[in-house]
Amino acid sequence: MTSCINSSTFKSSTLQLINYSTLQLSAMKLFFLSIFFIPLSVNSQALMPRPITLNEAIILARKQSVDAASARSELKAAYWNYRSFRATLLPEVNLEATLPSYRKNYNVYQQDDGSHTYVRNNYLTLHGNLSVSQNLWLTGGTLSLNSSLDYLTQLGTSHHRQQFMSVPLVLTLNQPLFSVNATKWNRRIEPVRYREAQARFLTATEEVTMKTIEYYFNILLARENVSIAKLNLENAEKLQLAAETKRSMGKISENDLLQLRLNVLNARSSLTTSVSEQQSAMFTLRSFLTLGEGEELVPQLPEQIETLTLAYPEVLRKALERNAFTHNLRRRQLEADYEVARAKGNRRQVSLFAQVGLTGYGDAIAPAYTHTKDNQVVEVGVRLPLLDWGKRRGQVKVAESRREVVRQQIRKEEADFQQRLFVLTERFNNQQDQLHIAREADKIARKRYQNNVETFLIGRISTLDLNDAQSGKDEARRKYISELLNYWYAYYQLRSLTLWDFATHCNIDADFDEIVR
Repeated sequence: MTSCINSSTFKSSTLQLINYSTLQLSAMKLFFLSIFFIPLSVNSQALMPRPITLNEAIILARKQSVDAASARSELKAAYWNYRSFRATLLPEVNLEATLPSYRKNYNVYQQDDGSHTYVRNNYLTLHGNLSVSQNLWLTGGTLSLNSSLDYLTQLGTSHHRQQFMSVPLVLTLNQPLFSVNATKWNRRIEPVRYREAQARFLTATEEVTMKTIEYYFNILLARENVSIAKLNLENAEKLQLAAETKRSMGKISENDLLQLRLNVLNARSSLTTSVSEQQSAMFTLRSFLTLGEGEELVPQLPEQIETLTLAYPEVLRKALERNAFTHNLRRRQLEADYEVARAKGNRRQVSLFAQVGLTGYGDAIAPAYTHTKDNQVVEVGVRLPLLDWGKRRGQVKVAESRREVVRQQIRKEEADFQQRLFVLTERFNNQQDQLHIAREADKIARKRYQNNVETFLIGRISTLDLNDAQSGKDEARRKYISELLNYWYAYYQLRSLTLWDFATHCNIDADFDEIVR
């Protein structure tokens, strides 16, 4: 930032006023001022300056910030949850085995005459079962195919005997009747849940960008405050020197001189505070970007902006198509409908169990598989409540009431979402005008301050007018940077809600397969 005082004008207007004693006083003040700034210069030499643009900060934040890592972890968890669901729709192959089971104990045995006695068991068994099962999403049942082999040998007797029992093939159907088909409902809910997680990840990425913008402009504003404070201190000291000379000639009042001395003290205090705030803002941004503490970030002012005018209907359409909010509403509605269907299905329970297969038995493995017989089982289980005092009917009513509550909440949230989106769109469109106004105000305020300094040196305005011009200059500069922050924050806030890049006119997307690896 260039100095607001033209050095040639200052010299020409004050050369005739400065004498030898004033130059000595100036040298002494510069000496003490250099001592005052020694700690600041030492600290600045200890850090390695690193220029950084807003775009570079955004890329770093999306790549290595803790918030970005947390968003990736949540996406991976959602991916594996969805993948686990998809696996339940595929055939599952299981192997169960007991290798071996040895028992040597006494058991109660009932004899032919009805009396009981204890008999000693001493045997070894082996068991193996291979099964393939498949969930039937159309009906909600389970179909399985099993094959097993059992081996038994009696130990501790004179007649050592071994036996085999085989089930070469058995087909089993387990089908609930009249109850809710959970698999079918999950096939409708889980894909919506995963799309919601994907959209939430993209939104979280844009929110990382928004946080980066906030931290970036905080340090930018802090550095600007330091520059303003240094310039104000420099100008205040120059004005004080000129005022002391003019006071010795009786051209200004004692009150004006005291006011200028007070301005110098205030400028020094402001510089100390600004330096502290700058270090705090720099630490926050470095920590967020996970950078080393040996770097002094030097942010560049992003004055190039996209000139855009957004239409609310288009913004709303993009938001309703891609935002996680839409998927969230859809998922909650499906879950509420599922709870009602499950409550209705629980009013009665009827299940069908059917099993068809072959069974073989023998003293060796070969006869156990060659001499097989049919094995058929058919069961129909029924459980109907004859008297439950309205419990199940009440559960249905509760589920229906909760579904209605969800519907009302969804309507309200949709209205709030649309209203919020409308306000943000209008605010962004107006923000471009605000930014243009702030830029022009900054230029005018700096020019006004420079003119007032020159006018004060020739004694045409008071210190109050000069202080007012300085305050206006500082405030206009801060206002301009704040409006830049508001512009970029609003731009990425709309991106996070619509998942649409308005500058390139394309969707904001990601390679999810690469991220979840």
